[in-house]
Amino acid sequence: MFLFAIGEVLTKQLTMAFPVMLVMAVRYLVSLVLVALVLGPASGRDLWRTRRTGLVVLRGLCLAAASVTLGLALRTLPVGETVSIIYLAPVAVLILSGPVLGERVGLVAWIGAGVSFAGVLAIMRPGGGLDPVGVAFALVNAALGTLFHLLTRILSRTESTAALMFHTMLTGSLALLPFAVASLATAAPAPLDYLRMGVLGVLSTGGHLLFTVAYRHAGPATLAPINYLHLVWAAALGWFVFGHVPDALALAGMAVILAAGIAVTLRSRSSAPVPQVE
Repeated sequence: MFLFAIGEVLTKQLTMAFPVMLVMAVRYLVSLVLVALVLGPASGRDLWRTRRTGLVVLRGLCLAAASVTLGLALRTLPVGETVSIIYLAPVAVLILSGPVLGERVGLVAWIGAGVSFAGVLAIMRPGGGLDPVGVAFALVNAALGTLFHLLTRILSRTESTAALMFHTMLTGSLALLPFAVASLATAAPAPLDYLRMGVLGVLSTGGHLLFTVAYRHAGPATLAPINYLHLVWAAALGWFVFGHVPDALALAGMAVILAAGIAVTLRSRSSAPVPQVE
């Protein structure tokens, strides 16, 4: 969760100076290389073999689009508020897992969804000072994140984890690269800037790999509170790096989202909480 939060701070810094497509393309290319190097030797052909290729590609496009909307949101919004808004996605996944996946959705999940939505409204309320365009991008990210995680649950029944990660990075790289090349006509990053974009890829890949490994050693009920510490890290790093302090209502909204998310996840012990889509 700390790696994710650092990545968001670095994303904000980079996207405020360079085109979002360029930043994300470099990030995905670095992630693709890392996934191939880390998972390739042990996975062999399973790294690229898929059974439901169309859905696998759709999942990759969802993550690529979500990454772009995250960068566009962070351009104008504080880190803590951005992360809080897009944490609607985990609760939405629980709600939609009933009609989409045939799983049982209890009353607690519905209550948690309502409480989380109230917390988000407190953060993005009129007069709160948040850029409405940035809020819109954050909400689109939450929607894309919900679809991404629903597809992940569906595909996890037939596809290997290694193949899903590899094809996600491959699809994102291929989708973003043409836009990144076109953006070079108006942008001229220095070698150090490209290095920072590469570091973003390392942080993102490391975060996702550690998140996956964590659930091999502990269950959702144990890891849920740690998962939602992401909100705390994001707000703290936003203050430390950018000097942004959320107002009282925004802090209250973050606390409500945090409490509701943990409560819903602990109640739904069979479903692992999902991180925000990076």
